[in-house]
Amino acid sequence: MKKVLKLLTHISRFIIGIVFVYSGFVKLVDPIGTKIKMIEYFAPDVLNMEFFVPYALPISILLILAELVLGVMILTGFKPKFAVWSTFALTVVFLFLTWYSYAYNKVTDCGCFGDAIKLSTAETFYKNVVFIILIIIMIIGLKYIKPLFNKQITLIIPFATLAIAGVIAFYCLNHLPIIDFRAYAVGKDIAKGIVVQKGDDFPKMKGFSIENAEGNNIEKFVNAEKSALILVHHIQSLKDDETISKIKKVYETASSKGYLTFILSDIPPHYADPGDIPAVLEKLNLGGCDTKALKTAIRSEYGVITAKKGVISGKWNLNDADDIEF
Repeated sequence: MKKVLKLLTHISRFIIGIVFVYSGFVKLVDPIGTKIKMIEYFAPDVLNMEFFVPYALPISILLILAELVLGVMILTGFKPKFAVWSTFALTVVFLFLTWYSYAYNKVTDCGCFGDAIKLSTAETFYKNVVFIILIIIMIIGLKYIKPLFNKQITLIIPFATLAIAGVIAFYCLNHLPIIDFRAYAVGKDIAKGIVVQKGDDFPKMKGFSIENAEGNNIEKFVNAEKSALILVHHIQSLKDDETISKIKKVYETASSKGYLTFILSDIPPHYADPGDIPAVLEKLNLGGCDTKALKTAIRSEYGVITAKKGVISGKWNLNDADDIEF
């Protein structure tokens, strides 16, 4: 019986450790994606905890770091009692959230594995049920979880993981995700993304459009030899003169090099109220798009996407305006 418990404990340790490290990493490279997901959970029609919305980003980063570091601690055997019980507590929270989503059809994509792996609400809930069982096995067999390395190395690995993860998160927040798992990654064909493909229920680029008084310009965009989008998540918040100047400069540079260029925001220009759009941008090619699609397309408040014959060829945070290649 002891041998069976020991074996089950090691199997559980390996599965939970690997999954937590993987889940933490795929969210770490896209912390804004986790922030967006947390805001969905805080919405009035879900958990009704809107007071947490301003803190969604720090909460997301803490959650990501906790998941990643706890996975490493379980694998290496560093402070096993703390690691296992902390993992149990975190998984109980995940279990409640996924049960709520499953039972009431809320937040149908939990974001458990970022955009790398998509699970249904049922799959996500039952995954966490299995994880709870595996963690309970680890709690029962806690004495069998021993460090894999000597004391110094076992101590260094979790703290090194935390430090490296902090650097990666900082980089991704100030630039773009270092790995793009979304339908808008470089090399993706927009023409295919905006239509329903065989086996799918809806387009991978659902809601992505370039709406203005002329209609939807998305076909014109994907058929152009060279095209560029300057994306602005919330154009009503665009008040900073330096940012506006950067956007105008990028627009003019792209246009001068033969790119069909649009400034794409959350408000179609013909529906905008006076003052919504900065005056220096009003006479440029403008378009409106679904807010969720905008935030999925580019993980920065302001960003640039270039395409050649509708295939995405480059993506940049506006912070990297000097590095954009046209």
